[in-house]
Amino acid sequence: MSEPFRGSYTVAVTPFTADGSGICVDSLKRYIDWQVECRVPGIIVLGTTGEFLTLDEEERQTVVRTTVEHTAGRMKVLVGTMDAYTPKAVAFSKSAQDIGADGLMIIPPYYYTPTEDEIFGYYRAITDAVKLPIMIYNNPVTSNVDMKASLVAKLTAAFENIRYIKEASMDVARVYDVIEATNGVMNVFAGERPVESFLLGAVGYVNPYGNYLPYATTRMWEYLEQGRIPDAAAIQRLVMEMDHVIAEGHPTYGHQCYSKALAAAAGYPVGDVRPPITRFADLNASDKARLDVLVGYVNRINALVGEIEARDKAA
Repeated sequence: MSEPFRGSYTVAVTPFTADGSGICVDSLKRYIDWQVECRVPGIIVLGTTGEFLTLDEEERQTVVRTTVEHTAGRMKVLVGTMDAYTPKAVAFSKSAQDIGADGLMIIPPYYYTPTEDEIFGYYRAITDAVKLPIMIYNNPVTSNVDMKASLVAKLTAAFENIRYIKEASMDVARVYDVIEATNGVMNVFAGERPVESFLLGAVGYVNPYGNYLPYATTRMWEYLEQGRIPDAAAIQRLVMEMDHVIAEGHPTYGHQCYSKALAAAAGYPVGDVRPPITRFADLNASDKARLDVLVGYVNRINALVGEIEARDKAA
């Protein structure tokens, strides 16, 4: 039995070459080493932040194989293997298992707005094909369906390898509802508001901010596990302020674009985003200027963690 997934898992950007035409393997390896050095316990590749919809099958293989091989057991590796077509989701899942991933993160079929029976059949086909632990992913904004606690309970009861969920319905109380509906069997990872989610029973966090704040956000979750809620809340408060700047500065989902720019600012260039998402290079001057504001937040958050650690050392 593998160790359970716990803590703050970075949902990773995908590093592209300068012209966006391919995967930058060297950048991915440097990025992985950075995550490990910052004590990140796990990484999730090919999620929404990883622009999975823009990668062809060969590129997907490159990302998964490079991540698994270069990580070499230093942290957990989960792979997004979702697709709107069930046989492709099954094939992606089998491939990730064969390469050596530790687990899978799988959103329901998107675009079609499937029924609960269709969602159940989708996950049944995947669980029939693989033995890896599966983190189902509830994000109504991107999948156009909301997996209610009752459906999550049905999936948990039916399939032994569905024991994790990324809960990103924007209803933080759902964390509690899922745990109650599954009699505590389901392990909930927060999709937002990690402090509140932890207090309601979440055991981990799928963390987009780990792309440029890997150490600080790892420490935030560690503080929660240590019962140091005010310290974690102080970090989250600044992160949430930062999130508003990101949301206001990009026409769609800004986490890929600004995350890549901020990773580069931290010394880990990972290229720009792929279309149709607006590239950082194509933002207007005022929205590009937000990067300086965001870097200021990064510095403040890292400084705050440094102050907390200095206080601990002096105590």
